[in-house]
Formats: sequence, structure tokens, C-alpha cells
Amino acid sequence: MSPLDLLASDLADLGARAGLDAVGVASAEPFDDVRAEIERRRDAGLHGGMQFTFRNPARSTDPGRIVPGARSLVVGALRTPAPRLADVAAGRMRIAAYARHDHYATLRQGLEVVADRLRVDGWTARVVADDNALVDRAAAVRAGIGWWGRNANVLLPGRGSWFVLGSVVTDASLPASEPVADGCGTCRRCLDLCPTGAILDGGVVDARRCLAWLVQAPGPIPREFREALGGRLYGCDDCQEACPVGRPERAADGTVDPAADVEALAVLEASDDEVMERFGRWYVAERDPRYLRRNALVALGNTGSGDDPATVRLLADHLAHPDALLRAHAVWAVARLGRTDLLVDHPDRGPDGDPTVAEELRRSDGRVGS
Repeated sequence: MSPLDLLASDLADLGARAGLDAVGVASAEPFDDVRAEIERRRDAGLHGGMQFTFRNPARSTDPGRIVPGARSLVVGALRTPAPRLADVAAGRMRIAAYARHDHYATLRQGLEVVADRLRVDGWTARVVADDNALVDRAAAVRAGIGWWGRNANVLLPGRGSWFVLGSVVTDASLPASEPVADGCGTCRRCLDLCPTGAILDGGVVDARRCLAWLVQAPGPIPREFREALGGRLYGCDDCQEACPVGRPERAADGTVDPAADVEALAVLEASDDEVMERFGRWYVAERDPRYLRRNALVALGNTGSGDDPATVRLLADHLAHPDALLRAHAVWAVARLGRTDLLVDHPDRGPDGDPTVAEELRRSDGRVGS
């Protein structure tokens, strides 16, 4: 066994001891095929305005932009807790499994252990995870961590896609891991059970329909997807929950994660600083808590009760909110809960009203007073 073979084995052992669930090695050659596919999807509008890796495909698909002279990627996967599959209680909002805790911080710590070992031997090593600099999933597939699932996630054999991924980019020339064969077969559960039909054949996701992106995107939540949003505050796990790969492992971990959901009223009542202190590690459009409040209003419209005084009070407050985006979503939530009596004399019906809010009011007119 050569010194580099021994080093690769040592790095895998170090990663496992540092808490990583899987470690693989890939070459650091540019991902030219991935770049072409990203550009194709961007040109087709499938990115829906998403910037992550779409912003600069030439950079995100070339590890040499991260470490000049890069030769290898040491890719790590960290398991996220099994999801809580119970229904969300009335007035509460679901948080996707990957976003409930700062799993990427733990992942980076494990990858830094690997990087430090490389540095001891004089190699350059840089950790990247959840970063525009590198297409993590493509790196994981090349490193034999898993295969491209139909839901566009990387599926680990027998364990599914409940993982976060990251890499150590290095100029050490390490032996590459063997690839993993496709394991989806003829299964289409993720496509068939996506609530908005966002997953297309070939592992392609139309971000314009993907709830996980729509709760992060700026602007209004498209009306046609608001009911499908259900009680989600951030993220969507449906395509992963539908996947049979790794289901026995998830069933064995049947604990309920106390961070799985949050009260909608608590988000709407909190100050901007309090919202960002609690959720600021997420990607929030423009770093503006209004978008989490927007999500909360839609979730409240789907899961709240029009007979609950606290719900009615907060919705009435947001009907008069200075932010037209929040007023518009409050109108939708009020109508959804059957409280259109609150909309009869709304100021945005007047000539000086905001056109977006006025359009929401117009759409609710058939139910005013009911």
C-alpha cells in the first residue's frame, strides 16, 4: 500500500472518529457535465431565481477555484436526525429536518479534523460545505458516497438522503473511491408524492414549484402553492419521507425532535431581532425576517382556527401592517380561515391602496361577510 493509500485510509478513519457517517475520495477535476446541466436548467428557468451554485456555475463546478492545483476531494456526509412523521398540531409550523439544528457546523468540525491531518503532512486543504463554491452533491456522487436519487438528493445505500454533505479540497493526489450504482430502479414515489409536482424525470427539480425553495425566495408565495405549503415554516421533507431507501433505519430512530416545529403565533409576535436571533442561521432572503413572517401567515391560514381569539388578533394586526407583502398574505390567511368579515372595510380597497393587497382583496370578495 502506497503512502497516499495509507493517508486516504487514515483520513477515512479520522472522519469517522470525528462523527462523520461516510467518507469518500474523488478527483478534483472540474465537473464539466454538471456545469453544462446547471446552465441548461438556468436557461430553462428551472432555478426559479435561486442563486446557490446557479450564480456562477464556472466557479462552483471547478475545485481548482477553491484550492489552486487541487487534486482531490475528501467528501463527508453527516446524518441528520430522523424526521418526526406525526402531523403538525394546529397553529404550529413544521421545520425541515436539516434545518432544525446547525448540522453544517458539526459537519465542518469533522471535515476540519480531516483537513488538519492533510495540513500536518504539508498539503493544502480547505473545507467547503453549504457554500456556493462547490456542488456538494456532485462531489459526493463522484466520491462514491451515494447515487443521484430521482428526488435530486444523494442517496446513501441503505440509509437514504437524510444527510448534509461537504468536502475538503486538497492538492494531495489521493486514490479515488469506487462509485455507487444507482439504486432507485423503477421507484417513482418521490415524484408521485411531491405536493406541487416539482420533481421532474431525471432527478430534475423545478425550483419554481419546490416548496423548499419557495419559503426561501423573495416576494410573495405564489397563490397556487399556498395551500400545498400547509404548516411549513422552512424547508420541505416530503420527497425524502416518501423515499423507501433507509426507511427501516428511520423507523428505528422514532424519537420526536422538540425542534421539529414552532408556534406560528410566536413568530408573528416576536420582534425582528428575536426572529433573526432564533432563525438567522437559515438562508433568509435579503436577511429580512419579513419572509419568515410571510411563511408564518400562510401556515397560520392553513393550520389555524378562525375562532381562536389570539389568531384573529394577530391576523387583524397584520391586515394593518405597514408592509404590503405581509398585508397581502394576511388577507389570504383571513379568507382561508373563513373570517372575511375582517376584510369588508380594509383600507387597501381605496384608490390609494396597494395594488398587490387590492388584488388579494378582490379574490376574496366572493366570500366577504360569509
